[in-house]
Amino acid sequence: MVELSPSILSADFANLERDIKALEKENIKYLHVDVMDGHFVPNITIGPVVVSSIRKRTDMILDVHLMIENPDRYIDVFCDAGADILTVHYEATNHIHGVIQSIKKRGVKAGVAINPGTPLNVLEEILPDIDLVLIMSVNPGFGGQEFILNSLEKIAYIKEVNKQLNLDIIIEVDGGIKEHNIIDVVNAGVNLIVAGSAIFNDKTIKDNVDKLKEALNE
Repeated sequence: MVELSPSILSADFANLERDIKALEKENIKYLHVDVMDGHFVPNITIGPVVVSSIRKRTDMILDVHLMIENPDRYIDVFCDAGADILTVHYEATNHIHGVIQSIKKRGVKAGVAINPGTPLNVLEEILPDIDLVLIMSVNPGFGGQEFILNSLEKIAYIKEVNKQLNLDIIIEVDGGIKEHNIIDVVNAGVNLIVAGSAIFNDKTIKDNVDKLKEALNE
């Protein structure tokens, strides 16, 4: 089953609850929350206080993506805030296995994201320990970028390893997903798709979700 995880990075922050409720009406199960610190990536977004406020307003699965340095310092506060999935970047810590274990001890699903320039072989030792792999198909930090094509090869590789090792890892992709390429990432093996500007653009959320779902069913 392929699911959409709309990124609130592209939502209207002055009307965030309105946009979340619009997603709920379209039976969207996941909400992607981009946390940026201005260090690991140049942009700055939100922190655990906002995540906690969102948690009080929705039962959607909060797919929290930490684009921050030293993520080990913030595991507990984001778990306490209500994250259902907590994804950290491989590149952001020297102790990725310890961070994964800290997340899982809290009863939260642990994800690891890798940037476009990071080879997949860095994940080999930790794949049995994680619940989700997030393939960044743009360079992290800003919405609206173009999809990087070799991300499809990375997705296909993770799908094959998933099968060979009899794992049940969620394969997620983030960046540049539009109507014209959404079926390509699904065919490569993705089962969770982050979409930002494709959902929160100048048209209604309903229209945009409908178009992406139509593209998935073609």
